[in-house]
Amino acid sequence: MRDYIFERLRAWYGDAGIAVECFLAVQARNVTRPLDFDRRVRAVAQFTALSEAAALAAANKRVANILAKQASGDIPVAVDSALLLEPAEVALAADLDNRLSLTQPLLANGDYAGVLRELAGLRTTVDDFFDKVLVNCDDERLRANRFALLARLREAFLGVADISLLAVSA
Repeated sequence: MRDYIFERLRAWYGDAGIAVECFLAVQARNVTRPLDFDRRVRAVAQFTALSEAAALAAANKRVANILAKQASGDIPVAVDSALLLEPAEVALAADLDNRLSLTQPLLANGDYAGVLRELAGLRTTVDDFFDKVLVNCDDERLRANRFALLARLREAFLGVADISLLAVSA
């Protein structure tokens, strides 16, 4: 029955002009409550209209690939701030910490559009990180810490949906 309902929702969103990728991004999170699912889909659809959406969707896809293919073993749960050496990784960690503190109450209240609007502000620091930091460096401790930072970034977005599944044009 659940599968039937969600297949009908998929068609309904399509009829409403919401891209199937928005539906799939939320479906990937295994959200089972229809109202919560709807709020997330609508938030993702709003997110795709933002100028930051394409870059952040691509960055999330890159992060997912890095974590799946390059991170061997366990990724540390926490980021060790003492191991943040590059200015761009320090900036990303600080920006992410700040935005997570702002998004936690929004997430708790189901304000998914607000969460994604806030996380959209990460675009510049995420772009800067990928331009200036070698994630898969030779130093095992630094590499693991960078993986932890990227995992934290990914989890921030996964609180709403898997935006790496979005096909957003720039």
